[in-house]
Amino acid sequence: MVKKAEAKKDSKMELYDWIQCVVVALVVGILVFMFLLRVVNVKGNSMYPTLHDEDKILTTNFLYTPKPGDVVVVQTDSYGPEPLVKRVIATEGQTVDIDFEKGIVYVDGEALDEPYINAPTMEREDFSGPVTVPEGCLFLMGDNRNRSTDSRTESIGMVDTRCVIGRAVMIVYPSQISDDMGSRGKRDLSRIGSID
Repeated sequence: MVKKAEAKKDSKMELYDWIQCVVVALVVGILVFMFLLRVVNVKGNSMYPTLHDEDKILTTNFLYTPKPGDVVVVQTDSYGPEPLVKRVIATEGQTVDIDFEKGIVYVDGEALDEPYINAPTMEREDFSGPVTVPEGCLFLMGDNRNRSTDSRTESIGMVDTRCVIGRAVMIVYPSQISDDMGSRGKRDLSRIGSID
């Protein structure tokens, strides 16, 4: 009788330990995804060829300060509830100008070396430059310059750094490629990894 009671008590303690482990794992997982990592779904082809529509990317904002060249995810009230994925072109105090005839973007008078863009920047949108990025803001552009709504438009403009959800660090799941970008039904697995 005593052995049965002890066995029952041991079973309850073991069950309690398992429940405690599961709860701790859930809390840690939630904290990691709230404060360290987040998976974001890319909408549209404004970042092509770096990112494709429906790519899933991993972002982080842990101890992060945006710098030129980073791919970031932002959410602005003026544009709507969907997060935007864009590249940081300039940060506060830097001056941006664009030569739309040649398709060249200049930051502080220096032409950017942009091997990641789909085509030279020919679409003006609402841009009237040169412009200096205000304190606490970013000038963002998509890599598919002529098919991107970004800081060149009044609807987005300069983006407050507080709107940055995080820096994109990895493609965790590539999208299915459409006909105009490759073979339908195949996934480009070579794009998995760092997007820098």
